[in-house]
Amino acid sequence: MEKQHLFKHLKNDLPASIIVFFVAVPLCLGIALASGAPLFSGIIAGIAGGIVVGALSGSALGVSGPAAGLAVIVFTSIASLGGNWNAFLLAVVIAGLIQLSLGYLKAGFIAYFFPNSVIKGMLTGIGLLIILKQIPHALGWDKDIQGDDAFFQADGQNTFSEISKALDFITPGALLISVISICLLIFWERVLSKKHKIFQVIQGPLVVVALGILFSYIYQRQLLPFRLKSDQIVSVPVPNSISDFLNQFSFPDFSAWSNPEVWKIAIVLAIVASLETLLCVEATDKLDPLKRITPTNRELKAQGIGNVISGLIGGLPITQVIVRSSANINFGGKTKLSAILHGVFLLLSALTIASWLNMIPLASLAAILIIVGYKLAKPSLFREMYKQGWEQFIPFVGTVIAILLTDLLKGITVGILLGIFYTLRHSYRNSHHLKDVESNENGRQVHHLILAEEVSFFNKASLMNTLNEIPDHSKVIIDCTNSKSIAYDVIELIENFESNAPTRNINVEKINFKK
Repeated sequence: MEKQHLFKHLKNDLPASIIVFFVAVPLCLGIALASGAPLFSGIIAGIAGGIVVGALSGSALGVSGPAAGLAVIVFTSIASLGGNWNAFLLAVVIAGLIQLSLGYLKAGFIAYFFPNSVIKGMLTGIGLLIILKQIPHALGWDKDIQGDDAFFQADGQNTFSEISKALDFITPGALLISVISICLLIFWERVLSKKHKIFQVIQGPLVVVALGILFSYIYQRQLLPFRLKSDQIVSVPVPNSISDFLNQFSFPDFSAWSNPEVWKIAIVLAIVASLETLLCVEATDKLDPLKRITPTNRELKAQGIGNVISGLIGGLPITQVIVRSSANINFGGKTKLSAILHGVFLLLSALTIASWLNMIPLASLAAILIIVGYKLAKPSLFREMYKQGWEQFIPFVGTVIAILLTDLLKGITVGILLGIFYTLRHSYRNSHHLKDVESNENGRQVHHLILAEEVSFFNKASLMNTLNEIPDHSKVIIDCTNSKSIAYDVIELIENFESNAPTRNINVEKINFKK
C-alpha cells in the first residue's frame, strides 16, 4: 500500500524536495567543515539520509542527514583517534548497529516522555536560532560556518557578537540579494500563491535560488558594481571525472575493531544520535498538518541502517534533522518521497552540476531559512503558551532560552528538568485530600484523610505536613481505598504517626491500609 501511494503527491513532493536539496547542500558542507571531516563526507551523509533512511523510515515528512548537534562530538572523536578518519568511520558503522539493536529492543518509547511544552519550545528555539544564525549570511558576513548551531563558536565569538560584527562588515551585493529574496518569498506566499495554481506548483524558494544564481552571474560579469567572495557562495567539491568522483569516497579501517576508543565513540554517537532523532521525530509530527505518528522503533532501525551505510562509504553520522524537516513541511511536502528525492538530487548534483551549485549565494539560502525560522517561532505561539498557564509556559520559555544560549540537547535537558519540577510540584499537591472536619459523639474532631491512587516518596513531605497539622485530642481516618500503590516511605510515615499519636491523644483509624 505504501509503494502504491509513494507518487500520489508528486506535484507537492517534487518542488519541496528541490527546496530541501538546496537547503541541505550548504548545511551538509558546513557541518562537515565544523566536524573537521572531509567536505564530501557531509554530502555522503545527506545522500544516505535521504535515500536510505527516507526509504526505510516510517516518517512521512522527516528528513535525515548530518546533524549540527553531532559536530563537536565528531570533531573531538577524530582528534581522540589521532586524526584517523577511517577508524572514525568504523565507529559510525558500529553506532548504526547499536541503533538498529535499540530499534529491535523497542527503545523508541523514550520519545513519548518528552513534554509537549518542551517540544514546542524546541521548535521555537530552533526557529529563532535559524534566524539569528542566518542574519550574518544575509548581510554578507560568512565567518560562522553553515550548520553551526552552538552559541559559543570556535573563533571566540557567539551568536549575538557575530550579528554585531556582521553589521560592521555588510556586503552590499549579499544584502541586495537577501532583501529581494525575503520580499519575494513573502509576496509569493501571501499574494501570488493565492492568485493562480502555477504559483503553488512553482515554489518561491526555487525562484529565489534561480534569482541568486542570476545575481552571481551578473556580479561575475561586473554588470553591477557588486561582487561576492568565495566564502559567500556554496562550495561543493567539483569532480572532473567519474574516477575523481569515486575517489571522494572512503572506507572504514576494520583493523581498528579492537580499539576501545572506537567502541566508546560508537556508543556516544549511538546514544546522542538516537536522542536527537527521537526529539526531531516528535517535533516533526507536531508540525505535520495531517498529524501522522511516526513509529519510533522503525525510525531507530532506519537510522541505524543509514548510519551503517554512511560509515561504510565515508559519510558523517546521521540523525533526523529539524531544519530540513521543517523546510520540507513549510514548502509543501506531503510524503516520504520528498526526503528520498532530496537524497537523489544530492547524488546527481555531486556528479553533474556541482559547478552550478557553486554559483548559489549563501544570502539566497539565508533568506529561505529566515522564513522557515519565522514560521517555527511565530509570536502567536508565545501568546498561546502563556494562556495555557505557568506549568506549560515556563518549560516552554526555558527550553527556548537554553537552546539559544547553549545547544539543542542542553536546551531540551533544561526544558525537561523544568517540566519534571512542575510534575513533582503537581504530585506534591495532589497526593491526598482532607475532607471537611466533623465532630463525633465524643466531641472529638474527625479528620478524614483520603490518599490518592498513586502515592510516591515525592508526596512524603506534603503528607507529613498535613498529619503534623492535625490538632491534639482529635481523630484521623486515613482512607486508602482508592490507592493502588503507596511508596514504602509513605507507609513508614503513616505507621510512625500512628505509633506517636497516643502521646498527642489522637485516635487513628486506617481503612484498606496496604503494606
